[in-house]
Amino acid sequence: MVELKTKESIDAMHEAGQVVARALTAARHAARIGVSLRELDEVARGVLREAGAGSPFLGYRPSFAPVPFPAVLCASVNDAIVHGVPDDYRLRDGDLLSLDCGATLGGWAGDSALSFVVGTPRPADLDLVATAERALAAGIAAAVVGNRIGDIAHAVGTVCRAAGYGVPDGFGGHGIGRRMHEDPEVPNEGRPGRGLPLRAGMVLAIEPMLIGGGTDAWHTAPDGWTLRTDDGSRAAHAEHTVAVTEAGPRVLTARADG
Repeated sequence: MVELKTKESIDAMHEAGQVVARALTAARHAARIGVSLRELDEVARGVLREAGAGSPFLGYRPSFAPVPFPAVLCASVNDAIVHGVPDDYRLRDGDLLSLDCGATLGGWAGDSALSFVVGTPRPADLDLVATAERALAAGIAAAVVGNRIGDIAHAVGTVCRAAGYGVPDGFGGHGIGRRMHEDPEVPNEGRPGRGLPLRAGMVLAIEPMLIGGGTDAWHTAPDGWTLRTDDGSRAAHAEHTVAVTEAGPRVLTARADG
C-alpha cells in the first residue's frame, strides 16, 4: 500500500533528508587516498549522532542477507554496484567510489547516494558518473502528478541505455516514508504511461545504477551484501529522496554541493 504524505510529513522528511545530505557531503570530503572505508563510515556516524538521527542501514537484514548490515554507510568501490560493506580497504588513486546513506529522524526516513572518483580520474569514469547524475535528474523531472511510475523508469533507463551502459537486473528505487523501503517499486527501466499513477504526497527514492561495461549481469560477493558487475567493469550509483507535489518534484536530500 502506498502512503500519501501530508505537507507537514514531507517537511519532516526533508529534515531527515538533510541529515543524509550532510553525512554524504562529510564522507565525500573525507574520501582521500589512504583513507579506509571504515573511517568514512565513522564520519557518517558522527553526522547522524550530532543530528540525533538513527540509521535505517545499521542492523538492516532483508531476506537475502546472511547477516545484518554492520554500518550506516554503503561504500562500493570500482566494480561494486551497491551495498558495499565498509571495511579496512584504503582508497587508492583513481578509485570510483559510490556512497549510499540513510537517516531516520522524527519517525521519518531519508535515503540518498552519489558516486565520484578519488584522486586522478579516468575520463570513462567521469562519463559514467555524469550519466548516472543525468539519469537521476531525468527520473526526478518525470516525478510529477499525472505521470506514472513507468514514466520515471523510462526516463532513467533511456539515459542509461543511450550512453551504452548496463542496468543491473532486478534493482531500482522504492517508496520511502516511515520506513526506508515502502511501496511502490521504482524500476530503472520501463514503459512510459504504464504503472501506478503518481499522486501528490507520494515520496520516492529514485536511484539509477549503471554498469560501465554495458551488460546487466551482476553477482553477490562472498560477504553476502556487495553486488559486483559480472564483467568486472566499473559501476556508478546516484539517488535522491523525492516528494511528488502539486508544485512539482521536491528533492528532500538535496546537497549544498550538488
